Amino acid sequence: MSGARLLIGPVLRRVVDTRATIWVETAGPAVVTVRAEGGAEGKSRTFSAYDHHYALVVVEGLPADAITPYEVFVDDEKVWPEPDSAYPRSVIRTRLSDDGGQPVKLIFGSCREATPKSMGHKLPPDALDAFARRLMNDEGARPDLMVLLGDQVYADMTSQEVRRFLRKHRKRRKAKLTDAPPHQVVSFHEYTKLYLESWRDPEIRWLLSTVPSVMIFDDHEIIDDWNSSASWRVAAKEQSWWSERITSGLASYWVYQHLGNLHPDELAADALYPKVTGVDDATEILREFGQRVDLEADAAHDTERWRATQYQWSYRLDIGRTRLVVLDNRCSRVLDPAHRAMLPPGEWAWFLDQAHGDYDHLVVGSSLPWLLPHGIHHLEAWNERLAASPRGPVSAFAEKIRRAVDLEHWAAFQRSFEDLGTLFARLGSGPRTAGDERVGAGPAYPAPASISVLSGDVHHSYVARVRFRDPAVTTPVHQLTCSPIHNAVPAVMRPVMTLGWWRGPSSLIRAMAKAAGVRKPGIRWRKLAGPYFGNAVSTLSLSGPMAAVAIEGTQPDGTLTRVVSLPLTEPAAAAPPTPTQPNPGGVRATEPA
Repeated sequence: MSGARLLIGPVLRRVVDTRATIWVETAGPAVVTVRAEGGAEGKSRTFSAYDHHYALVVVEGLPADAITPYEVFVDDEKVWPEPDSAYPRSVIRTRLSDDGGQPVKLIFGSCREATPKSMGHKLPPDALDAFARRLMNDEGARPDLMVLLGDQVYADMTSQEVRRFLRKHRKRRKAKLTDAPPHQVVSFHEYTKLYLESWRDPEIRWLLSTVPSVMIFDDHEIIDDWNSSASWRVAAKEQSWWSERITSGLASYWVYQHLGNLHPDELAADALYPKVTGVDDATEILREFGQRVDLEADAAHDTERWRATQYQWSYRLDIGRTRLVVLDNRCSRVLDPAHRAMLPPGEWAWFLDQAHGDYDHLVVGSSLPWLLPHGIHHLEAWNERLAASPRGPVSAFAEKIRRAVDLEHWAAFQRSFEDLGTLFARLGSGPRTAGDERVGAGPAYPAPASISVLSGDVHHSYVARVRFRDPAVTTPVHQLTCSPIHNAVPAVMRPVMTLGWWRGPSSLIRAMAKAAGVRKPGIRWRKLAGPYFGNAVSTLSLSGPMAAVAIEGTQPDGTLTRVVSLPLTEPAAAAPPTPTQPNPGGVRATEPA
């Protein structure tokens, strides 16, 4: 088969100074060349695994502070833009070499099913499709970065098209997948169909080709409630198909999503990239990688064992005076009941180092919200305490509840929840020192102008602000949750999510948690906007000392309407949000509690 054809891509990933990385999947082995106007160019030979072929091309020599169109060639045949394409040309936008004063704009969200119909229900219009159509007509809407916060594909909730493929595919290898869930993907080849379905959506394909993007997984890239507890892992490993699912899920995530998160200078030092690009067939390398990395959750509480298996999915990047740190909330969790933590000790230490530095705004990407509705937070904390009970019937009952209603956010990892609040209070209370837990470490930096936690997962959108008990904390800290991009929350869950913010029900659940021995949270928080139900995408705008967020939801005609626009920095952050337009598209606005 000729390699001179793109199956997926181009996907523009990192833009760093005058360099950019572009990811592609081709139909066969090939040399991929990216040529930008003005002479900038990059070239890479594909690497192969599981009979699929990929390349990550580093384009060098781009002009600074420019928007530069580019083309893609496979074996010297131009394959992008496609002939007679109705879409604008794909471009790479660079910033000034010294861009400390330039504004930064991030769009973010999570949870995107690929097709309008899934599991028999019709979904409202896709918010990323709507954003792509806006950008085609309004260059001023272009963000610096798109931050996708999990559930980019659904391995356990597939479309009718993927299910038809699974039936045909498994007839040819029935002996290997006899017990596999009939409607869920398991093998690497099956995973490739999810990305093919999702990323070849015409608007999404164009959007990914022209707006830089970074990504992090959540549970549905693997399976619902992935790594929610130690007993969950035991039960998962009892399934005959689980080994192939977790191995293929992690390997495919590395290829399709994580590889593009890497800075161009990090590629050579990555634990996997030189290996897969240095052999003719990287199938066994990726298979062994998936098997080994899955062991992290079993060894995460033991630092020495963890170092023997760990692969760090968390990463950091700077855009101007903004620092973005994206955290792995799934693969490397510490699940030992006596040491539960969202990040293992080694990775938490890395995060502390990244959180200290010379920047104006700190943005933390977390697929799972740090701050939940109060009632849900107290319920998760109560459940974590009971699940660790030495009394077998009590812990078993709590574990059943945990899995039934997905009680596995930061609130269900109380140690990590409190540690994150303590870190933000320290950063926001004045001059901070790099690694200031250690004596005599590094220079001091002023408090950031804002700290924002970007999250998804919960299929509704809201904004909440932290209220620290220490008056010395001057930096505004917010939880910004935007979900789903293209999915739906069951109607029966909407009142539950709304009531979770109400003082009465929350106080009752807090009393229940207190009776179980759960301490009062070290911070307080209040909702500024939401909850909003429906497909949405959010924009975080940062300029000098100012920060603001906007949530936009889709209307039936496939356009976006602004639901709320909210300043995040003082003095305007205390003002209530103002819905700017009516919202017939299913995004529900409620007054702040």
